[in-house]
Amino acid sequence: MGTITADVAGFRDYYEILQLSPNADEETISRVFRILVKRYHPDNGDTGNTKKFNEVMDAYRILSDPEKRAAYDVKYDQNRATVLKLFDEASASDSFESDRRVCEGILSLLYVARRRDPGRGGVGVIQMERLLGCPSQHLEFPLWYLRQKTWVERLENGLLAITAAGVDKMIEQNNIVLRRDRLIAEKAMGGAPDPARELGGLNGLLR
Repeated sequence: MGTITADVAGFRDYYEILQLSPNADEETISRVFRILVKRYHPDNGDTGNTKKFNEVMDAYRILSDPEKRAAYDVKYDQNRATVLKLFDEASASDSFESDRRVCEGILSLLYVARRRDPGRGGVGVIQMERLLGCPSQHLEFPLWYLRQKTWVERLENGLLAITAAGVDKMIEQNNIVLRRDRLIAEKAMGGAPDPARELGGLNGLLR
């Protein structure tokens, strides 16, 4: 899922590559690095992935060095400020509509991820927050709801993924618009996501 983290000016989200919070300490960074580098090492016949291995190595080189990490964090914060925001704190009064759009956005992103990698395709919460332009606290309730409905599950690797029931729900409501779903992936690889356009075709999912 590393390609989905690309955004304006080709900025690389090293925290997302390592599935870490920007507040992660050095010990956590090292521990997660050891797990991922072993998982994606080209010599690993089961889960080896040269591209992801190189991404993990690049991310660790920056985040494990205090000076390089400090310089990167400045760019990281600047980059976050350029991501289009779908939700405005001032519109919290329209909570039901916002929750519906968040649910639709989550299922759409997870559908794309699962379609690209049926066995292990998932999205991390940090990545989801960035792509939807939605603060993490606004994801808690929709994710709880989607998991209670068994439309979303947490994979062994900690990522969130759509279930077969979730895919069935989208099909049932005739909400899978492949051109738009492909647009999400294409925009994620080539530029900043446009949440309003991406979610525009997913009307009535929770009706």
